[in-house]
Amino acid sequence: MVVSLWVWAAVIGSILVMLAVDLIALRRAHVISVREAALWSAVWVAFGVAFGVIIWSAYGAEFGQQYFAGYLIEKSLAVDNVFVWAIIFSYFAVPREYQHRVLFLGVLGALVFRGIFIALGALLIANFTWVLYLFAAFLLVTGYRMIRQRNEQLDPEKSRALVLFRKWFPMTDTFYGQRFLVRRAGVIVATPLLAVLVLVEVTDIIFAVDSIPAIFAVTSEPFLVFTANAFAILGLRAMYFLLADLIHRFIYLRTGLALVLIWVGIKMMLKVDLFYIPTTISLAVVATIIGVSIALSLRATRGQGRQAPPAPATAPFRVASDEELAAVEPVWRRGVAAAAPAETGPGSGADD
Repeated sequence: MVVSLWVWAAVIGSILVMLAVDLIALRRAHVISVREAALWSAVWVAFGVAFGVIIWSAYGAEFGQQYFAGYLIEKSLAVDNVFVWAIIFSYFAVPREYQHRVLFLGVLGALVFRGIFIALGALLIANFTWVLYLFAAFLLVTGYRMIRQRNEQLDPEKSRALVLFRKWFPMTDTFYGQRFLVRRAGVIVATPLLAVLVLVEVTDIIFAVDSIPAIFAVTSEPFLVFTANAFAILGLRAMYFLLADLIHRFIYLRTGLALVLIWVGIKMMLKVDLFYIPTTISLAVVATIIGVSIALSLRATRGQGRQAPPAPATAPFRVASDEELAAVEPVWRRGVAAAAPAETGPGSGADD
């Protein structure tokens, strides 16, 4: 598959435009409704499918099927990512109107991290074919662990990333709107929202480590690996607001995702020296596993409505009042004049 530089540039430029549109459309802090999330989810899926049709038309059925197989795998794994985000937001009791900014940066970070991992993976495979065996073994082990741990839930309190963050950065116990940093008593401190963003980015890296080897099992074309990942990730923010309150209903999805990883791990191991499983079969198997796991989940939990993920009995952080927000010092002081109020003494009325 020969893809010219201008095509790469056009695709990356289009993705950046889509991100800008997404940011502008949801720039105001507000609670995203299910209807709005469903609409945006449909838009992003339509973009992903339309791009696959373009690939199919321009490069042939084989590459088109490889793209759709990769897109389906990444979209399915993204659902598990969404559920982890929901647990993090619930643990920190992040107000829903503040969540979309964290998610936007999380999606942006996911694109960057996956781009890096894709480049490294393609470079390794091009120079060391035996790396495919390592990827395959990793997928098999990961799938097995997912099955064993299918009923376990993430505990953010035990996250090493959170422990290190609290150790290295002073953090306030208050949400100050959508701010990640605030200045208190002249000292810049992190807000809980920054800790949430750090955990979201860490989960992005962890899921990238799982998903990149998985997609290389169905296509070795870096362009298809990148675009399938990108279009699957673009709709993550809308997908979160659509599915966050339905975690309890997808009881068999994690098992289905584990079986997908095991399947693509076997496929990757076989194709190195033994036997190449046609993409059509791979796509059908992945679609069947995901479809059956979702159908069985919804059937087993029919009648259950939407409900928020479990949250701590007492919120660990509070939301700043309007008066506290108005009194927040600017994080970045500009010039000597900005520092002058701090030197006027107790009678100046300055609020630290």
